[in-house]
Amino acid sequence: MKQYLNLLKEILETGEERPDRTGVGTISKFGAQMRFDLSKGFPAVTTKKLAWRAVVSELLWFIEGSGDELRLKEILHGSRDSNEKTIWSDNAAAPYWTERRHQRHAGDLGRIYGVQWRRWRKPVIRINKVVLHNHDQLLLLIDGIKEDPYSRRHILSAWNPGELELMALPPCHVMSQFYVNNGKLSCQMYQRSGDLFLGVPFNIASYALLTHLIAQVCHLEVGELIIVLGDAHIYNTHIEQVEEQLTRKPLPLPTLILNPDIDVITDFEMSDITLSDYQCYESIKAEMPV
Repeated sequence: MKQYLNLLKEILETGEERPDRTGVGTISKFGAQMRFDLSKGFPAVTTKKLAWRAVVSELLWFIEGSGDELRLKEILHGSRDSNEKTIWSDNAAAPYWTERRHQRHAGDLGRIYGVQWRRWRKPVIRINKVVLHNHDQLLLLIDGIKEDPYSRRHILSAWNPGELELMALPPCHVMSQFYVNNGKLSCQMYQRSGDLFLGVPFNIASYALLTHLIAQVCHLEVGELIIVLGDAHIYNTHIEQVEEQLTRKPLPLPTLILNPDIDVITDFEMSDITLSDYQCYESIKAEMPV
């Protein structure tokens, strides 16, 4: 994970101060890239503890097409009624979202990532009437990789300009493109906004996991994960934590183990996904600006 640490150091040293939506302020740089060879280990951050179960549960939640934070609780904690929070709890209860009156019930986050992946609204004209059909991007992506691996159209998008107001939070990781070569699947993800201390390690792990899952169901090996960041930033309230993290030497990368019997992506469950030999330093606490 030296790529990640090098980017943290670069932003601290050369980033520019900018105001931001939260009012906290950031040190920021526009345009950055990190590349990870997934065949050499799973890119889980080791210089602080990664919330691995949160990564897995959120991705499975996206894959099933849910935008309900209560369902995420069920996947992560085993109960929709759990008093435990998820990484989406604050967004689900934020006044800027609940006051819009788009929230259908407590926990509803609107048409966020998973909803766009599995139920993008596709207009179909029938006898002078427009009917909205669901377009399943994820399953069509997988079919496309299997049937035409060298296509340049293996795209998964969460940025739906016409529905941003129907989302509790506009997507930060807006699109990804998949690429097959020599029997290996690679993924390049574009992220419009990257909270380098809290969010980006989570995003790296999530898209590395997604690449592994798609590769398995398409009978491919894994290649590279490439993360491209638009506004790569460190919040002013995270500077001390970043400086502490940069004093730590990275540990060996862990190995991802998947249940080899799963060949349909929607069949994966928490118990089918294991991070083996994960060694890390202790957590470094920081608040997420909202």
